[in-house]
Amino acid sequence: MMKLLLGLSLLGLLSSTVFSILVFRAAGRFVRRRRDALRADSPSFSAPVSLFKPLHGDEPQLEAHLESFFRQDYPKYEILFGARVATDPGLEAARRVAARYPHIPVKYVLTGEPWHINAKVCTLELMERAAAYDIFIVSDSDVRVTPNYLREVAAPFADSKVGAVTCLYRGVGSNGLWSKLEGAGMSVEMTAGVLVADMLEGTQFTLGPTMAARRSCVQEMGGFGSLGSYCADDFVLGNRIHNNGHTVVLSTHIIDHIVLNEDFVDSQKHQIRWMKSTRFSRPKGHFGTCLTFSVPFGILGFVAALLDHLPHFAFGLLGFSVLSRALLAAVISRNVVQEKNWLQTAALFPLRDLLGFFYWAASYAGSTIVWRNQNYILTTDGLMLPAEAEDDSKSAPAFTS
Repeated sequence: MMKLLLGLSLLGLLSSTVFSILVFRAAGRFVRRRRDALRADSPSFSAPVSLFKPLHGDEPQLEAHLESFFRQDYPKYEILFGARVATDPGLEAARRVAARYPHIPVKYVLTGEPWHINAKVCTLELMERAAAYDIFIVSDSDVRVTPNYLREVAAPFADSKVGAVTCLYRGVGSNGLWSKLEGAGMSVEMTAGVLVADMLEGTQFTLGPTMAARRSCVQEMGGFGSLGSYCADDFVLGNRIHNNGHTVVLSTHIIDHIVLNEDFVDSQKHQIRWMKSTRFSRPKGHFGTCLTFSVPFGILGFVAALLDHLPHFAFGLLGFSVLSRALLAAVISRNVVQEKNWLQTAALFPLRDLLGFFYWAASYAGSTIVWRNQNYILTTDGLMLPAEAEDDSKSAPAFTS
């Protein structure tokens, strides 16, 4: 039995090492692309863009995050803010910030009660109608950007073949351990997977913190409203644009994604929901994710080798698994997403790698998720139904994530 467990450990460590090698190659490729972009002249493409900011309630430092979008070094753009009601605290924060920048055109969209399960999509649908320009850049409320954000995200649209653009992001946690661990997952685990996918098959999706798309490509897939039944609307948006024959570009611009979950319970719920969403949106790729973890297999090998009276081998396997994850995190956080506290991320990531395996395993425990205090059922391709519709075969409403 110990030999079998030891073999399984070695297989897992081998597969995770192969994955790490792919990540290092993909990271080098990305860094070279960014270096070439910096050496080139500043992007001359500056078509006007409509920036969409869906809002829902107040968040820590929300005004500061929103203000970063008013400070863009870009010749012509508008910002559209959307919420359910005019008294939404997030919308009130947006109005206060907009008053300080009267030269930036701003529009406000109110949706009322959502008609899609994915309430965010309702906002995007109305913003699509109200937008003055033909390049849409959708950005979450928990995002902070630098003044060159719009210029660098819009630049790839100079190529008429490009239908969508998305960005990597670094997770910015608070002082709490769980917030920092979740941030490390955003910065390293998410980035590693995206870089390898982009290297092997090209980017075929967009990421929620930044989804940029041409109006014509959105209309071609049936408008934003066609995403209303999906949990991972960001993945579906980019995937449909790709499947319609357009190029999806992974920008070399990096943004800050603020971690809002500070306590243990909220953080675990959020990350398991995220994993479940991926499981239903990309089932084959998600299943293979288990072979990219290292520390769980190192612990398995440690226990198996100790019980088989091989203490030096046991500590060697465990040490290799921990150090390999720390090295992976250091390369990604320092060189790709350019974190200031990359040593902290490298130190935390082995623990995040272990937790990530448990999140992955938990994603197979049923199909129910909790989102904004409501229960939903995930089904094929990431479609989401209200929990009460589980036993009603005739009921097929629409959703979000």
